[in-house]
Amino acid sequence: MTVITKNEYDRNDFYELYENSWSGARDTMEKIIENEKEKEFMDLLNDVYFVDYEEIEDVELNDFIWHDRETIYNDLGLDENGDMIED
Repeated sequence: MTVITKNEYDRNDFYELYENSWSGARDTMEKIIENEKEKEFMDLLNDVYFVDYEEIEDVELNDFIWHDRETIYNDLGLDENGDMIED
């Protein structure tokens, strides 16, 4: 038996997206919070990665945030560990 649940939330709100993420995606987003890059991250999702990412399933979005974190970090000006790059 398979059970599928769907949460409705505002994916344009970083913190709602964070609350509905899990595992490695949460880790990625925590580094984004630490570096105060929430707005930049949401801009990337909206403008660069997914023109209309609201149509993407939660699992696909979560996996993207988790498994493509190095690319996300790079685009946000962070190093591969999610820390600010020193000048």
